[in-house]
Amino acid sequence: MDSPTSTTISLVSLGCPKNLVDSETILGELAAAGCVVSARIEDADVAIVNTCGFLAAAREESLAVISELVSLKQSGVLRRVVVAGCFAQRDGGDLRRQVPGVDAIIGLNDRDRLIQAVLGDGEFTANRPYAARRRELGRDVTADDTGRLRLTPRHTAYLRVSEGCSQGCSFCTIPAICGPYRSKDPEQVLAEARELIADGTVELNVIGQDTTSYGRDIGYDAGLAGLVRRLDALDGARWIRMMYAYPSSVTDAMIDAMADCEHVVKYLDLPLQHISDPILKAMRRGITRSQTERLLDRLRTRIENLAIRTTFIVGFPGETDAMFDELLTFVKAFGFDALGVFEYSRESGTPAARLDNEVPLETRRQRREQMMLAQQEIAFAANADCVGRSLTVLVDGVDPDGRCVARSAAQAPEVDSVCYLTDPRPAGELVAGVVTDWADYDLVVRPSPNTRRRRGRRTGAKR
Repeated sequence: MDSPTSTTISLVSLGCPKNLVDSETILGELAAAGCVVSARIEDADVAIVNTCGFLAAAREESLAVISELVSLKQSGVLRRVVVAGCFAQRDGGDLRRQVPGVDAIIGLNDRDRLIQAVLGDGEFTANRPYAARRRELGRDVTADDTGRLRLTPRHTAYLRVSEGCSQGCSFCTIPAICGPYRSKDPEQVLAEARELIADGTVELNVIGQDTTSYGRDIGYDAGLAGLVRRLDALDGARWIRMMYAYPSSVTDAMIDAMADCEHVVKYLDLPLQHISDPILKAMRRGITRSQTERLLDRLRTRIENLAIRTTFIVGFPGETDAMFDELLTFVKAFGFDALGVFEYSRESGTPAARLDNEVPLETRRQRREQMMLAQQEIAFAANADCVGRSLTVLVDGVDPDGRCVARSAAQAPEVDSVCYLTDPRPAGELVAGVVTDWADYDLVVRPSPNTRRRRGRRTGAKR
């Protein structure tokens, strides 16, 4: 086994923010073990790719990256290639067949073998299911996300409150890959939040496969609402953003906490997936159209100026023209602040994969295009209406084109539109300004000349 001090590693992170947190903890573990971390693959001895395996398109992207790394190994640039993450967990054995030359495959439940995978010489695969890991330890297992070597800008970070999912949506592979829902202990979450704030984080983005079910499995009666109120009391947490809210799990207590808490931005990521009752039932979403509409009404009534982001799946098996038209009409009428659309992807092993009446691929593509065009019209009209309004934004930095990029409270990192500042400001600053123009989905903001630049305090907690 090589000496850690002589081994340079580089990591490629694919997939969602949950995967990004895993990538950051992987880098932290390896750096703590003495490895040198490089941003350039060409300078590394060992390349690690943290893969996504949720959808076929994500697996194709992962395979392309793995193949590229194996080619670099064959040309003598790299010594080893290690594959980790969801794809490694889901298809470990088959993955080696698809891309010969991978040295080690490490699933989600075998991260304790990561250093061996990086510093060792032989080939091996370790991708036990979660149940096996739990039997070994005799308890539920959640990740310790402290000591991360962060890949996000210093001022913004993802705070993971749970792992796995027990909702059982018929189209979803997450329970099979990640295991059942496990809430992290609230004290652990708060400790991780304090560490991030001490490292300069101003914006905490609360994530999990299903954040709104937080606490139910561990007897934490205060639930996500109670945790959010405690996060809100931390000194230095200027923006707290709620992501991945499962509709049927949103409670009045959670809505009240969002409305009341000073530092919780008025933004909710609420994946609805569909609105037609037959499709919702086939998806096993545990909610009806009327219940969804009542929830949306409660949210907008209780939380002033709430921005709602959602996602939908089009072309689910059995989706008729009439069902799609119902969804399209609903989207046009409600006017979501941000919206993503996925074409249905048939995933083996899921209940939906056994359904008849598959929608043709071309129809799925056309329906996605119709949805996105409808949302584009909504977004452009909303942006035009923003001109002249005052806005507070968090500065992210300068993009490759030299533009100063920021985000309002209604814009989550990576997934939403942005604001471009007419006058640059330092990254991590909260800046007041006025919207002067818009360009497609993005806004143009002129900072106020007397803006007081404030960051979160480094450490400590309020009473």
